[in-house]
Amino acid sequence: MSASISPPLVASPSRVILRRASRHTGLIASGTVLAVIVALAVAAPLIAPHDPTFQSLGGRLTPPVFLGGTWDHPLGTDALGRDYLSRLLYGAGVSLMIGVTAAFVSAIIGTTLGIVAGYFGGVADTVITFLINVRLAMPVVLIALAVVSLFGGSLLVVTLVLGLLLWDRFAVVLRSATMQVRRQEYIAAAEILGAPVSRVLVKDVLPNVMNSLIVIGTIEMAHAILLEAALSFLGLGVQPPTPSWGLMISEGKEMLLFDTWLITIPGVCLATLVLAINMFGDGLRDVTAPEGRN
Repeated sequence: MSASISPPLVASPSRVILRRASRHTGLIASGTVLAVIVALAVAAPLIAPHDPTFQSLGGRLTPPVFLGGTWDHPLGTDALGRDYLSRLLYGAGVSLMIGVTAAFVSAIIGTTLGIVAGYFGGVADTVITFLINVRLAMPVVLIALAVVSLFGGSLLVVTLVLGLLLWDRFAVVLRSATMQVRRQEYIAAAEILGAPVSRVLVKDVLPNVMNSLIVIGTIEMAHAILLEAALSFLGLGVQPPTPSWGLMISEGKEMLLFDTWLITIPGVCLATLVLAINMFGDGLRDVTAPEGRN
């Protein structure tokens, strides 16, 4: 009597992704850094030692502890006597909020245009490709400078401007990815069975291009944070006294030759955040890729 052979066990997609993630050093390291920054930004009202907008001209330009300062201001004070650690903590929340919101707005616009162009083709693809080319011909920084200088540098204006200017990469990548998915047999089967177009796009196309969407989302989030910092550095981004890492760098540039820590501290924090976001997106791409890169 022959023994029955049981079929091999197949791990679920979520288990495969978790197993890859546990082995991906870059994803773990960048995720840890991001988690720490997010936690500090969320807990800023609880752990900040001082009000980030409180000025004390008698205690201006106090050096950090590691340069001979006091623990009352661990990272020193700026030219107006405001506690630098408190402004750094609150500024992390501002940068993260702008990056996430701008990337979300861009993702909605670009993903919608890219999927529509890639799925329907024809006239829709021609029109959307023309819009993408128009957007690519527009310099982001100059347009952002013009709009922000016209409407003011409030937090809402800066976020919306960046969100409305960074959708082109989403559209280009999602258009190409959708064209590849469009040729798959399960899409043809869904159409033959009479599934509504909206269901095919949401249930069949979108999940299969999510990998590309995640990668572009993290790239554009980091891009938005850098652009906000550049606008704030030029005086057209987030306006004082709202704490912003770009604004802190701008305010400290006049003391560059004397108190370099005024630029070094927020500059290192900004570079660390952008690097962590990019590495995290790269790690997500690796662990969610169908081909199983490690």
